Formats: sequence, C-alpha cells, structure tokens
Amino acid sequence: MLQCHILLILFFQTFTAWCNSHLRKAGTQIENIDEDFRDGLKLMLLLEVISGERLPKPERGKMRVHKINNVNKALDFIASKGVKLVSIGAEEIVDGNAKMTLGMIWTIILRFAIQDISVEETSAKEGLLLWCQRKTAPYKNVNVQNFHISWKDGLAFNALIHRHRPELIEYDKLRKDDPVTNLNNAFEVAEKYLDIPKMLDAEDIVNTARPDEKAIMTYVSSFYHAFSGAQKAETAANRICKVLAVNQENEHLMEDYEKLASDLLEWIKRTIPWLEDRVPQKTIQEMQQKLEDFRDYRRVHKPPKVQEKCQLEINFNTLQTKLRLSNRPAFMPSEGKMVSDINNGWQHLEQAEKGYEEWLLNEIRRLERLDHLAEKFRQKASIHESWTEGKEAMLRQKDYETATLSDIKALIRKHEAFESDLAAHQDRVEQIAAIAQELNELDYYDSPSVNARCQKICDQWDALGSLTHSRREALEKTEKQLETIDQLHLEYAKRAAPFNNWMESAMEDLQDMFIVHTIEEIEGLIAAHDQFKSTLPDADREREAILGIQNEAQRIADYNNIKLSGNNPYTSVTPQIINSKWERVQQLVPKRDHALQDEQSKQQSNEHLRRQFASQANIVGPWIQTKMEEIGRISIEMNGTLEDQLNHLKQYEQSIVDYKPNIDLLEQQHQLIQEALIFDNKHTNYTMEHIRVGWEQLLTTIARTINEVENQILTRDAKGISQEQMQEFRASFNHFDKDHGGTLGPEEFKACLISLGYDVENDRQGDAEFNRIMSVVDPNNSGIVTFQAFIDFMSRETTDTDTADQVIASFKVLAGDKNYITAEELRRELPPDQAEYCIARMAPYQGPDAISGALDYKSFSTALYGESDL
Repeated sequence: MLQCHILLILFFQTFTAWCNSHLRKAGTQIENIDEDFRDGLKLMLLLEVISGERLPKPERGKMRVHKINNVNKALDFIASKGVKLVSIGAEEIVDGNAKMTLGMIWTIILRFAIQDISVEETSAKEGLLLWCQRKTAPYKNVNVQNFHISWKDGLAFNALIHRHRPELIEYDKLRKDDPVTNLNNAFEVAEKYLDIPKMLDAEDIVNTARPDEKAIMTYVSSFYHAFSGAQKAETAANRICKVLAVNQENEHLMEDYEKLASDLLEWIKRTIPWLEDRVPQKTIQEMQQKLEDFRDYRRVHKPPKVQEKCQLEINFNTLQTKLRLSNRPAFMPSEGKMVSDINNGWQHLEQAEKGYEEWLLNEIRRLERLDHLAEKFRQKASIHESWTEGKEAMLRQKDYETATLSDIKALIRKHEAFESDLAAHQDRVEQIAAIAQELNELDYYDSPSVNARCQKICDQWDALGSLTHSRREALEKTEKQLETIDQLHLEYAKRAAPFNNWMESAMEDLQDMFIVHTIEEIEGLIAAHDQFKSTLPDADREREAILGIQNEAQRIADYNNIKLSGNNPYTSVTPQIINSKWERVQQLVPKRDHALQDEQSKQQSNEHLRRQFASQANIVGPWIQTKMEEIGRISIEMNGTLEDQLNHLKQYEQSIVDYKPNIDLLEQQHQLIQEALIFDNKHTNYTMEHIRVGWEQLLTTIARTINEVENQILTRDAKGISQEQMQEFRASFNHFDKDHGGTLGPEEFKACLISLGYDVENDRQGDAEFNRIMSVVDPNNSGIVTFQAFIDFMSRETTDTDTADQVIASFKVLAGDKNYITAEELRRELPPDQAEYCIARMAPYQGPDAISGALDYKSFSTALYGESDL
C-alpha cells in the first residue's frame, strides 16, 4: 500500500510539473490536477499551448453542463489527433476522478511529447530509449536499459545534461553510492539552466523499488525536446556516416576487384606462352609427359581459375549495382582490367589450349609413326646387310681362270642364280631407301644415322651390280669353252633361289611390326595372315619337289658312280638351309597368330572403352543442354517472391553441383581412352572438350542468374520496392520480351513504358522523353535494355535516394550554418574512422570567411556523387 501511495504521489508531482512547464507560457499554473482541470478551461488552454492550434471557444458558465461541454471539446481535440481514449469520459474529469485525470494527462504526454520522438525508424518509446542509450554510452556506471531502475542512482540524468552542456555538470565528482545527491543535482541544474521544471522527487525515486516508467519517460522527454537542436546535428551526422560508410565499402570492393583481376590476368599471361610452345620432343615418352602435364593443367590448375573468373564477374556486377543504388558514378576499372579484357584474355587462353591439345596428339601420332618406320628400316637393313655379307668377295674371285670346263659351266649357272637372287633383292633395297626418305620428310631426330646407313647400303648395292656385271662378262668370255652343265643342279638352283627368297620374305613379313587403331584393321591383318597360312601346303609341296631334284641328282651320281665335289655349284642354298628356313617359318606362324590375337584383344578392349565413354557422354551431354534450357526458362518465368526464386535457384544450383561425380566419371573414362591412345570414337558426337565447355557454361549461367536475383533483392530492399511492384515490373518486362531472351529492344521497351503509364507516344515531346529514358537504361547505346537496367530505372522513378544537396545540408547542420567545417567539429560529431576519412579527403576552404584549418565540405559532398578518385 505504501508503494502504491508513493507512486501516486510521484504521478501527481511529475504530471503537475509537466503541465505547469507548458501553462507558464500562457501565464497561468495549476496546483492540483484533479481539481484545476474539472471546468475544462485550463485543460483546453494546455492543449492549445502544446499543439500550437486553436480549440473551439470555451463556455464560461459555472454549471456542470458547461464544464462537461468544455472537457468534451478537449477530449474531441485529443481524439482528432488519432488518440484513442479508452474509458475516459468528460463526467469523470468533471467529478475529479484522479485515476481518469492522470490517465488523460499521460495520454496527452504520450501524443504531444513522446510520440513524435523517432530514432532510426523506431517507435516513440524505443526511439527515446535508444536516444538515451546513445547519449549516455561513453559514461561509466551508466547503463540505460529501461525507464525505471536504470535512473535510480541519478547518474543517467547527469550524463544526459553533461553530454549536451558539459559546463553545467562536474560529472567526475559524482558517486554512484549517493543517488539522492545525484538526482537533486540533475533536477536543480535542469530547472535552473534548461528551463525543465522539477517533475520528480529524489527521495520518492530512491525509496521506490521500481520507479514509475510513465513519470520517468515524461521527465526524460523534456530533456529530449530541450536538446532537440543537438538531435538534429546527430541526425545529420548519421546521414553523413551512412553516406561515407557506403563510399568506404565501395572503395574496398573496387580494390578487391582490381587485385583479383590483376592476379587472374597475370595467370593467363603466364599460361598462354606455355600453351603456345610448339617445340616437339624427340621421343613418345617426352611427348606423353607433356600430355600428362596438360591433363594436370585441365584438372587441377584451370578449374579454380574458372571459379575466380565467374566470381570476378559477380563481384563487378554487385559493385555496379551498389553504386547505382547509392547514386554513385559507375566503377571504371584500371586500363586493361575490364571484364571484357579478362574475357578476351580467357578466349585467347582457350584458343591456345585447344590448339595445344591438338598439336600434342598429332605429335604423338607422328612420333609413333616415326618409331614404327625406324624399327622397320633397321629390320630390313639388317636382313639386307646379312644377305650382302661376303657377296663382294665372292664376285671378285677369279676361280674361273683355273676351273675345268664342267666347273666353268657350273660357275656360269651359279652366277645366273646369283643374278636372279640379286634381282629379287632389288625391291628390298628400294623399300629401304623409301623408308629412309619418309623418315627424313617426317623430321626423324636420328635421320643422320639413318641416311648414313642407307647411303652405305645403296653404295654397296651399286658395287654389287657393277661386280656382277663384270663377273658375267668374264664367265661369258669363257662360256664357249664350257660344254657340260649339270641340268639338275641348275634346275635345283633356279627353283631353290625364288623359294628361298619366298621363305625370307615370309619370315620378314611374319616378323614385321604392325600398328592398328581399330578392330576392323586388326581383323584385316588376321584375314591376310589366314590367307598366307592357306598357301603353306603348296609351299611345302614345292619344298619337297626342290629337295627331290637334289636327291635325284645324288641318286644319278651314285648310280653312275659320279663323285660330286660337295655343294651344288650353282647355288649356296643347300637343302639344309631350305629345311632350316622352312622350320623357322613354321615356328614364326604360331607366334604371329599369338601377336595378332593379342592385338585383337587390345582393340576389343579399346572398343569397350569407346562404348563406355560414349554411353556416359550421350547421357551427360543432353543433360547439360536440358539444364541450360531450364535455367533460361526459370530466369524468364521467375514465379513467386524474389526470395523464393533465389532459394529455388540455389536448390537448382545444388542439384547441378551434385551432378559433378558424373563429370568426374567421364573424365576418368576419357583419361583411360587417352592412355590407350584412342583418337576417335564413332559411337558419340560428344568429345570431352564439348562436355567440359558445356559444364563450365552451365555453372557460370546458374551463378549469373542467382547474382541477378540477388541484385534485384538488393535493389528492392535499398529502394523500398514492394514485392507486388517487383512482380508487376517482371510481368510487364516478360510480356514485351517476345523472344524470351531476357532483353527488350527499343520498340519493345517503349511499348512497356506506355503500358506503365509513361507518355512516350510518337510525337516530339514523347520522343524526347523516350530518348532521355533510353540514355539512362542504355548508356552504352547497345540497343537493348536488360531487366536489371529496367529495375534500376523503375526504382529511381518510384523511390528517393541520397543526393549531394542532402549531404551538404547535413554537413551545414554540423558546422553550425557555416560555409566550412573544422576537424574538431568532425571528430566531435562523427565516429573516429569516418571523421578521419573526411579530414583526409576534404580540401581546405578558400572562401572570404575562411579560418585556419577550415575544410570545404561542399566540394567533398559533390565529389561523392560525381567523378572523383575518392
């Protein structure tokens, strides 16, 4: 009960002091609220003073009806100001109902003293509390959280006064443990110097566990109105801080863009020369290492740079959007660092990259061909050199000078057989020369040694031809002296020589290296080998016939007791040699079978790899194309709120990212194909390059679409555009975007403006207005209007933004209406970092009223919204 009594006294005391602080202006006062307002006269007078408006003329009669009418006029005036008077009637006021009278006075205080207080778009009570918190924040032992116990020790009242009038309070001498002294000091100073009546009693506040919130708010509101001039300066400072914060953030974004662009361009500059290096290596192993390095570049080094490039474009678009929203000039990067410069460099990089991969594959094919030809050259050269060994010495023999007639005849036959053998070897020599020529044309690294060996073979072949001709002439000279010839030996020699050549050719073919790339090619080799095997029975019969000739000659010699001198005088191809080579042919045939079967297995494996890659690529390729089309459709339709659209796009983006394992699987399959040196695939039209480019374009497109929606949200929130307006803008834009390309041509844009109520008809005034609008939405004269440019234009047309004049006016408030401002004033009114930001960038003031240290805030404010290096 005592607590309630103290609060009631506090109400009467506070509200009476508040009313008298206003009634004094009209030359009157009240002593008792519930008695002095009963006739309604002083109540109407109080309302006229605090509102500045005239109320209806009061009735001066003493009768109850006159008093009720006067009070009703006052209550009607209060209601006309949007105030609801719940359960408060004229009869209760006239009857002196203290509770109703106090409620009415509190309603008047709320409406005319507190309601108009607003700090950063808060409610009246919250705004007044926020104002108190900000003003008392620097003071120790003060923590304003409410309008009751936070004020009991009196320090908060003293801090408010000291913040605005530091010469009136010695704050450092106050003690938290002496609340009565603190409260009385604040009340007395406020009453004496600030013309704020003493509405509260120190003892009542201290002795109450929880002082009344209404009484404290009423008294604190008097401080707010007393210091309203300072509040204007604070509002002006807040506006400047907001503008400067935007400028500082934009500068930071510009610096980040410049650094990221420089790093990306430097990487492109370093990478292009490496990709343009076309110096071939000597061996397949070295070229395959280059190919492996290129794979690492595609898998490891390039993907992060693709992300950096995408992020750079997103940062640039976001920065330009923020600059437009803050009414700042567009950001122009340093020379050579525009987004178009980076795109040009990237295109150059991809062109070099495409040519580099094609060159690597061609070089590997060339070296593979060279290795095959070089091995073939060495094999044929070795066979030929083995055959020519000792032939020159044989042709230089002069055994015919001492030979018998039969011997000389034998020598002639033997020489004819040699000539036949020599002619048979002519084709091999020509093949060796042709292979050497091809190696030279293909720039084989060991061409000098090949040429030297080929030249030696050709010189030796010419010498053999010359020696053969000379020996024939010598034999023919003595041929007339020869009468007998051993026909059987001659026949043996004639048949043995080509058969021997056939076996040597067969052995050479069976040992010949082969290289194929398709299953059809190996099947062709297998068919040719099967055809060769089908001729072996005939060859075996020929072998037996040749051996039969030799056996027949021996049989006749034995029968006639002829003693042969040994080997056949017409040929060096003995039956042992024929049998040995025939046995070698028989051994090489199954080896050739195994080699062809192994190659067939390899080509079947390669065909499996082709089909495996094609199966995956034929799924991934159409999937990427479908997603690209869906993104285009989503970006046009844009159903729901922007946040719904953004969430949908991000979910869509996540579904795309979740598809990445399919791309990785395709990369693994592609690597297996390259390691197997498979160069074509007839089962699919998609290459890994197509898939990579499509995937990168898909990621870039969804990221750009998300960025566009984020910029639309940023525009909507910054400009205060409602969701309905944004949907109306989108619907109008889509209606006239006939080709669904995301842009409008001039005529489409004009039709859209007409549908929105703009007067841009085809007359002189309409054309001028349309040209003005086009210069805003299409400053580069590209002939198209993007949706973002359309939104920016509509937001500027429908909302308000900060201007240079507003910032100048705010600085003028801080400067006390002077044409200049000092560093001391900036440091006093602005946060430290933004005060120093202004001081460092403001030019000295040069006007006739300039003082030492004066700063020109007008040129600084103008520069914020124009071309400047701030």
